[in-house]
Amino acid sequence: MFRFVVKYLGFLKSVPAFPLLFESFLMLWTFVTRPMLLDFIDDIRKEVLKWPGTSVSMHKYGGVQFNHGGKEIGHIHGNGVLDILLSRSLKAQLIAEGLANPHHVFAKSGWISFYICTERDKASALDLLHLSYSKICFSN
Repeated sequence: MFRFVVKYLGFLKSVPAFPLLFESFLMLWTFVTRPMLLDFIDDIRKEVLKWPGTSVSMHKYGGVQFNHGGKEIGHIHGNGVLDILLSRSLKAQLIAEGLANPHHVFAKSGWISFYICTERDKASALDLLHLSYSKICFSN
């Protein structure tokens, strides 16, 4: 469903409140079909907020966005898709090692997508977010 909406209805992201409405639907669907995933997302949010200088906000296309120093570390959609912007070389390395996937929309960019499904994925998601966090912290 997520991929269908992004692929065929992505133009609706510019409609005011549509991303928020869609994100609410995703979270409701996740609550019904995979309630533990919402716990994983909440655990990730709590852990990232422990890192110095981090904050959370609503991502412009829905989801929880993690920030540091005015820059986005990454964001998680209500269905467990974690998106992170990294360097293209690091992205290529992570994909080659099977630790991430090309971004679900912007495959040729520096963005990666990681699909959180299990407790183990939660730990991997935190590792990926920490890579981005470290990149931002050390580039300032």
